[in-house]
Amino acid sequence: MIYRIANPARRAAASKVRITFILVILVVLWIAPVRAGSMPRVERIVLPNNLVVLVSEEHSLPFVVFQMLMDAGSRLDPAGKEGLANLTAKGLLLGTSTQNANAINEALDFMGASLNTSAGQDYAVVGLQVLKKDLEKGVDLFIDSLTNPVFPEQEIQKEKKKILGAIQAADEQPMSLAEKSFRKTLFPESPYGHPVEGTRESVSGLSKEDTSRFYQTFYRPNKAILAIVGDITVEEVRAKVIPLFAKWPASQVETGPINATYSKGSQTVKISRQITQANIILGNIGVRRDNPDYYSLSVMNYILGGGGFGSRLTEEIRVKRGLAYSVASFFDAEKYQGSFQIVMQTKNPSARESIALVLKEMERIQKEPVSDENLRRAKAYLTGSFPLRIDTQSKLAGFMAQVEYYGLGLDYPEKYPSLINSVSGQDVLRVAKTYLFPEQVILVIVGNLKEAGMESPSSTP
Repeated sequence: MIYRIANPARRAAASKVRITFILVILVVLWIAPVRAGSMPRVERIVLPNNLVVLVSEEHSLPFVVFQMLMDAGSRLDPAGKEGLANLTAKGLLLGTSTQNANAINEALDFMGASLNTSAGQDYAVVGLQVLKKDLEKGVDLFIDSLTNPVFPEQEIQKEKKKILGAIQAADEQPMSLAEKSFRKTLFPESPYGHPVEGTRESVSGLSKEDTSRFYQTFYRPNKAILAIVGDITVEEVRAKVIPLFAKWPASQVETGPINATYSKGSQTVKISRQITQANIILGNIGVRRDNPDYYSLSVMNYILGGGGFGSRLTEEIRVKRGLAYSVASFFDAEKYQGSFQIVMQTKNPSARESIALVLKEMERIQKEPVSDENLRRAKAYLTGSFPLRIDTQSKLAGFMAQVEYYGLGLDYPEKYPSLINSVSGQDVLRVAKTYLFPEQVILVIVGNLKEAGMESPSSTP
């Protein structure tokens, strides 16, 4: 978003701030990799309204990062109102009871600060990055947007048009279309089955009243986690920040049981497009993030298709046969059962052969023990790359909030290496047999079906 300032004096002042901000960002990019090595100490504070506050001091740069994680993701969208969580999150920045969107944007631009919102399937996030010298003003904007939004009708309608445009653009991207169709097929009548942004039909019907109702229901401190990282002490947080958030009233939030149903058995969805590359996704139901086999699955997946050029899928499909430029696998672990996916692009005529090779590798890792060398490399990468998850203030804030959300414990960074290193070859074989279903995959292909030898009436997502 480009923030505009009408007053020339303000524009000049803001330009100076922006230059300073850019210079500091360059310092961040230079210093962050050097500092990435250990997890800083985290202080956990629970307020009387049950807001969980996590604080980590990091004084190398004059920034403070706030990240509020709300249990208000798209899995809570009411039936027929898919995309409501996303629109509500975006609506937080469209104006409050004390200032409109232009005033918010001018204030952010003047400080060189950033305030953003987003929604995912499980939760929504409100994030602030501000220079330490502007902490008070930044926090005021953050709290005002979070606790006093008014969702103005005109701005909501503009935001809906933007979302509808994004949906249209995504539908014109073959892989995005494949992903949407895969999730709809795997999760029929399930909160995880619809796109976070919703559909053209559902978004068109959303109203200001819908966003206000969703906000009043789910945006509560007792359903939130606030992570604060940067040039601030725990004492300063207790004195200057906590009293402001303590005023936010808690309220009982009743969500009811989540109907996280999923398809069982093989299904194939073919979508005809006049393109040169077949965009393919195949997979099956995945796991919850709290599944104790998550770490064994991480190792197994790295060997199968998550390890780039070191993975079996890349070796067999790209390196040996040159059938695909990219092929990868991953587990999308959610609050409830997510998905396992293998994603690739290949020329239309080689689609059938590539799919057959993927299924063969899924079966192979279920039957043949992995080598000690493959196991060692997977563990070394997973443990060695872990510090990159927390090598900036923003990454650390997001990491802390997610660790709390999924109940992993504040000692998770210290535990993670041992959890990965304890995985054995037998564990890899066991979880491959348990969680991969090559005989019952959901297969989606978007491409020139005639060239692929898979011609049939087009399916629509």
